[in-house]
Amino acid sequence: MRTRIKICCIASIDEAQLAIAAGADALGLVAAMPSGPGPIPDACIAQIAAWTPPPVATFLLTSETTAQAIAEHVRATQPSTVQIVGHIDPREVEELARLLPHVRRVQVIHVEGPEALALIPAYAPHVHAFLLDSGRPGAPVPELGGTGRTHDWSVSARFVRASPRPVFLAGGLDANNVMEALRQVRPYGIDLCSRVRTDGKLDVMKLALLMAAVRDVDAALYAEG
Repeated sequence: MRTRIKICCIASIDEAQLAIAAGADALGLVAAMPSGPGPIPDACIAQIAAWTPPPVATFLLTSETTAQAIAEHVRATQPSTVQIVGHIDPREVEELARLLPHVRRVQVIHVEGPEALALIPAYAPHVHAFLLDSGRPGAPVPELGGTGRTHDWSVSARFVRASPRPVFLAGGLDANNVMEALRQVRPYGIDLCSRVRTDGKLDVMKLALLMAAVRDVDAALYAEG
């Protein structure tokens, strides 16, 4: 199975084109956040989501915390997938599934320690996938993604093995460490932002090097069976 690749912090249709040309399976569109890189206006998110051709998925990254507010955010921007970046009440995710059953739901889990594993049964019945990131939602200014930091991949590997849903891995991935990350964690997909950018802009060379590294490790893992 090949590793799916999501390119996050897409800022324009031009960046979306670059990401898709490089082989991206999904685009991440960051709405207003308490901190971190890449937020763009909802009108821009809606424009990119409407332009993006199938089968490429569009992920709205929302920091809203209630089902009603998330549903309104999705209706305003029309992505194919909503990525919930905070550890919200699982009952709200359950209600979101009722409000918007046609929209794919991805729950971010910020891996600050082994306690992340306890969140699997709370969210798994209501989402289509998880995304493991390196934020600190409990910080004075919450960090909900885009930190450029790696986290403890041994915990992520345990999460992947325990999860009944596909799992994306995020947090400080680049061409130098992605092979180790894929071998150790074996995620369904990876999520990239800060480490494939230069001065805030998507860097085609960094992206190409990372894509090549991912395909190399995919081929090696396939050959190993």
